[in-house]
Amino acid sequence: MDFFKYIHAVGTGPKGNRDLSFEEAKDMMQQMLNQSVPNEQIAAFLLGWRLKPETTEEFLGAIAACDENITRDEVKNSLELGYPFDGKAKNPYIFPLVAKALQKQKLNLVIIGDEKQPAKDGITIKDIVSDISLPDNTYYFDRKKFFKKLHDLTDIRNKLGLRSAFNTIEKLPGVAKSEYAITGVFHKPYVKKYAAIFADRYKRFALIQGNEGTPELFSKGRLWIVESDKEIQEYIIDPEYFGIHYKKSWEKISLQESLSQLQNPSDEYIKLARLNAAVYLFVTQKAATVEDAYDMLD
Repeated sequence: MDFFKYIHAVGTGPKGNRDLSFEEAKDMMQQMLNQSVPNEQIAAFLLGWRLKPETTEEFLGAIAACDENITRDEVKNSLELGYPFDGKAKNPYIFPLVAKALQKQKLNLVIIGDEKQPAKDGITIKDIVSDISLPDNTYYFDRKKFFKKLHDLTDIRNKLGLRSAFNTIEKLPGVAKSEYAITGVFHKPYVKKYAAIFADRYKRFALIQGNEGTPELFSKGRLWIVESDKEIQEYIIDPEYFGIHYKKSWEKISLQESLSQLQNPSDEYIKLARLNAAVYLFVTQKAATVEDAYDMLD
């Protein structure tokens, strides 16, 4: 279909806008990935789509187009971690320490990185993995290699400078064919939306009120797990219950400060990593409760 018709569908205002069908959304996404339309039209559509806003059916169609352009490499016994691509600005990453805590449990972690995307000017997964050696149970996939067409839209997205549907679609590409996945979520209303988009792609899918939208728990928050019957179970995870008193930072953090926290972690930070590892064991059905999993890691 002429791409301008998609712009018209999302950019004519509340009275004239309409939702795209699954097939239309798939075609729209494929045209953007192929960059077969001008950059200005891609940016115009992304802005209008966000304001309309996006529907679950549109997300599913767009993801179907993405699936046809991803090169996969299976990692067995793995948990895919869905990080935002705009990075972390106020706190360090913790996943390398979490991976170390999980080594004896034989659970592999899958992480994905790329150049920084809008809108937050944070430190990215790619920044971190470029400066440290990862534990042998951590598998890093660079999007430039497994999904170059989306990587090639980085310049357009950064010039637009705003969050778009890509920020949701890109979190969990399924590059390692993992049976389990977890991603971060800011607000509870988004839980059902993410579940509708991603749950069917995994044996078990989870969301957590993670730090800066990541699947990393730094303070008391909720964990949601989509069970096989599509029911969403909610759990409260409180670090203080486990005797952890880590204090989050509210100041902008540098890459060197983030790396230093990983290379010379405090006792509280190590305990926090252990709690995150316990959550991942619970999500992947290796423990009946988070408390049991935490004890397993002692």
